[in-house]
Amino acid sequence: MSRAFLAILSRDLTVAARAGGGGELALVFFLTITVLVPFALGPDLNLLSRIGPAILWLGALLSVLIGLDRLFQSDEEDGSLDLIRASALPLELAVLAKGLAHWLTTGLPLALASPLLGLLVALPGEGVLPLIATLLVGTPALSFIGAAGAALAAGLRRGGLIVPVLVAPLTVPVLIFGVSAANAALGGTVPFLTPFLILCAISLAAIVVGTIAAAAALRQAD
Repeated sequence: MSRAFLAILSRDLTVAARAGGGGELALVFFLTITVLVPFALGPDLNLLSRIGPAILWLGALLSVLIGLDRLFQSDEEDGSLDLIRASALPLELAVLAKGLAHWLTTGLPLALASPLLGLLVALPGEGVLPLIATLLVGTPALSFIGAAGAALAAGLRRGGLIVPVLVAPLTVPVLIFGVSAANAALGGTVPFLTPFLILCAISLAAIVVGTIAAAAALRQAD
């Protein structure tokens, strides 16, 4: 069973690396947003520094949404999803493997790139490590909430337009507590750990609920 889990994880990582359009596209989109927003706000470095965590978190959220529709749709098109359903591996574990692969190729690179992009929004030095920490624990929630939406749209030909609409409202708590924790580290009114621990709890809940919901949606689509 563990071999099947690792096989799905390895396959998705390999496909993402060969296609060059998963994590790389998300990184390019993340960079584009981070570069464009300062031009729109003007040369006010104090304002830019104050809202820098929000810019980076919003950029990460939108970047994760890109390509989510292909998480299950490509498997549905080439028949791989039928093989996964017919295998001995529980569908929940298969979804867990695919969600983990999505985070490793999308959320993790965004978190690791955030210190460099933080320079573009004048992020203070003391806010860099807390920002990385919030993105590391918060982006898994985005991947698994997105997995549930992607599973619902797996059998739809134009699912790419529906998935962001379904997923974006559900990610609002992640965005709120991610930005709150990053701002708290820069001298907010609440201690850093309070919103950070809530963000951790949201992420753990999203992994469990998102996995179960996505597996149920894929069974219904069978």
